[in-house]
Amino acid sequence: MPRPKSENLTPLELEIMHVLWAEGPANVQSVQQHLPRELAYTTVQTMLNILHRKGKVKRTLKDRAYIYKPVVSRSQVLGQHVSDIVERLFGGSAESLVMSLIETKHLTPKKLARLNKLLEEEGKK
Repeated sequence: MPRPKSENLTPLELEIMHVLWAEGPANVQSVQQHLPRELAYTTVQTMLNILHRKGKVKRTLKDRAYIYKPVVSRSQVLGQHVSDIVERLFGGSAESLVMSLIETKHLTPKKLARLNKLLEEEGKK
């Protein structure tokens, strides 16, 4: 049975996307050199091909090597992942997510005050 097509990226796919977002268009070797951990060239190549099939990167042939460029932005991917977490873990309630962050002390009073200020500024737009 084929695996369902996932919009969300795996941890390794995200690592590779972070390199492309930070460095811009790159070939396999360049991506491999900028990864925070050592991976075989063929592993990086395979992951870039998977990202291409998923429509997350596009590739163009330059000389004899493909150059990979992100098609989706960091904020688009972040939004997809956050939406998925809110739906799957919090029943669609963003408020429950925020409450969980407060209860687990990931969201401190100082950070909450900063968020409130951002919300006020957004409300004025």
